[in-house]
Amino acid sequence: MAAALDPILKPRTVAVIGASRSPSHIGHQITANLIQHGFTGSVYPVNPLANSVCSVRAYPDVGSVPDSVDLAVIVVPKHLVLGIAGECADAGVRGLVVITAGFREMGADGAERERALADLVRSSGMRMVGPNCLGVINADPAFSLNATFGPVMPPFGPAALMSQSGAMGVNILDYAREYQIGLAQFVSVGNKADVSSNDLLLQWEDDPAVSTILMYVENFGNPRRFLETASRITKRKPIIALKAGRSASGARAASSHTGALAVSNAAVDALLAQAGVLRAASVEELFDMAMAFGATTRPRSRRTAVLTNAGGPGILAADALEANGLAVVELRPETVAALKPLFPEEASIRNPVDMIASARPASYRQALEILLSDAGIDCLVAVFVPPFGVSQAAVAEAIGGAVQQSPGKAVVAVLMGRAGLSEGRAELHSVGVPAFVFPESAARALSALCRYQEWLGRPATPITALPVDRDRAGNVIARARAAGRAHLEQSEALELFASYGLPTAPARIARSAVEAAAVASELGFPVVMKVVSPDIDHKSDVGGVILGIEDEDATRTAYDVMMREVGGRSPNARLEGVLVQPMVRGGLETIVGVSHDRLFGPLVMFGLGGIYVEALRDVVFRVAPISALDAEDMLDGIRGTPILAGMRGRPGADRRALVDVLRRVSQLAVDFPEIEELDLNPLLAFEDRVVAVDARVRLV
Repeated sequence: MAAALDPILKPRTVAVIGASRSPSHIGHQITANLIQHGFTGSVYPVNPLANSVCSVRAYPDVGSVPDSVDLAVIVVPKHLVLGIAGECADAGVRGLVVITAGFREMGADGAERERALADLVRSSGMRMVGPNCLGVINADPAFSLNATFGPVMPPFGPAALMSQSGAMGVNILDYAREYQIGLAQFVSVGNKADVSSNDLLLQWEDDPAVSTILMYVENFGNPRRFLETASRITKRKPIIALKAGRSASGARAASSHTGALAVSNAAVDALLAQAGVLRAASVEELFDMAMAFGATTRPRSRRTAVLTNAGGPGILAADALEANGLAVVELRPETVAALKPLFPEEASIRNPVDMIASARPASYRQALEILLSDAGIDCLVAVFVPPFGVSQAAVAEAIGGAVQQSPGKAVVAVLMGRAGLSEGRAELHSVGVPAFVFPESAARALSALCRYQEWLGRPATPITALPVDRDRAGNVIARARAAGRAHLEQSEALELFASYGLPTAPARIARSAVEAAAVASELGFPVVMKVVSPDIDHKSDVGGVILGIEDEDATRTAYDVMMREVGGRSPNARLEGVLVQPMVRGGLETIVGVSHDRLFGPLVMFGLGGIYVEALRDVVFRVAPISALDAEDMLDGIRGTPILAGMRGRPGADRRALVDVLRRVSQLAVDFPEIEELDLNPLLAFEDRVVAVDARVRLV
């Protein structure tokens, strides 16, 4: 399976079907790129109306080529593609790259053409990239394959790049060449009718030429397969993804908190986080991260020092580092003592260390060697702003020399100004020091390195089943189905949760004022009363929640008041009574929920609950099923994590109980995929327990 795409990415013979003698034609550009960039195999132009293309003999059809063809690049009008693909199958061609557009992206007729093409490819045993793509590149000198119509051949290096957009592919390739970021292979997948991003991950998993995988993705065809494959690969090779579509504009409307918050971007964040994939927000950030993995040494911790010859850039670097989760730590006293004699009084021997503008290349080397010997530092950012008379190349050489003299720590450089970067980058990259133009880029790079190292050190945590009463849960859902209801009554929802071991406050439904008083007396005062209605999502907004009811008379009065109030505010709502529960005081309001995504399946959510989930939207998602460590990550993934730990004398939340709830909700969502949406809001978290006091479940 690992070499399944070798006919496309490592061919020895390439036929360009639709090769043209006109320089403006895509078929001519692809043929020219193959020849001009030194493809080490044989190129066979196919054109029934030409004897030669680019001074290479042409053939009337692929069957006339006097050699077995590994790869056929098809550049013919869309209505001819299917017939040409059939000729390739008959000729024993093993791989296709279909450049031609006019398929699924063009509507129903195009989608039908694409289905027919994909069926033919699969039935013949060929593999196909495209249609509607830019092409493929293998920059390894053993192949020097440029089967694209783009103007750029990137330098050879250890990264592989997949792009779902041809236009973005051209842009990314241009960026790679300008910044000298080496690529081993590039694939523009186009419509992904056959070869997908998951197939490419499998191809690159064991390819020794590929040590970093870069992806520009617009959608995930099979997210769960991606999660399985990427989770395995990221334990050996970093994967960095730029995923388009961060806005909520494409999110589907949903009535529950969880559904409304589970926009596609949150699902993608969850998927990538669980797979250990680093997510980039821009092309620039994609390559900042890619360059980071050129570092010879990976960081042991996030403790970082900054060395600069200018105060402003040093401050910017410190700000960016902390914003990206790194720690700009205090230097040890012996480090400060060793640095002080090297610089004038105006220098700042703190962190950042500002040597001031008079610093010379030798100053960088001496200071770096001292900083690298500080046992409290594992990362270092060397920032250089070129003053008059100081060579950037000389400073780069000094930085590189210090790193070689004192190896073992992650070092990145910032050579501000494009001229300085072009002069010093090659020197630094040769010794494993990534170099950037801006401090922010260096901070992103170091952060990516640290996060990846932490992922590598993450223990394996299998997803294990918890003891639950699945039959009882199934009966609850079956009763609602039999009654023709998509929403579970709250008492049913609480029973469903109890069957999965989720801690819930006792509750009973009352359908009259007299019955409510009797139930409240049995449960014990004070009690809470909540309206029961399948048509009301936010009970407190319509007067459907009354707290702290102290006796039977107050209970009867509260029932009558609630029915009048809710009926007046929601005249069309069906009122089925009230839910009576003992009043649970205190605790931190959290929320646990599930939303079923069409592609990703069930997503589990955690965040601060109550009104805060709407006001702050401080929530995090994971794709079910989740492990205990995934659940821990969720608790640490919200901005309100310090609140969970306890602040200003307020007790913290029982993390073990929260983790258990998240795992049980995840198991419930997987066991019953007919659960479309689920909320436990609020889930009250105490020091020693958690308890759900409100619940909502909607079925498909």
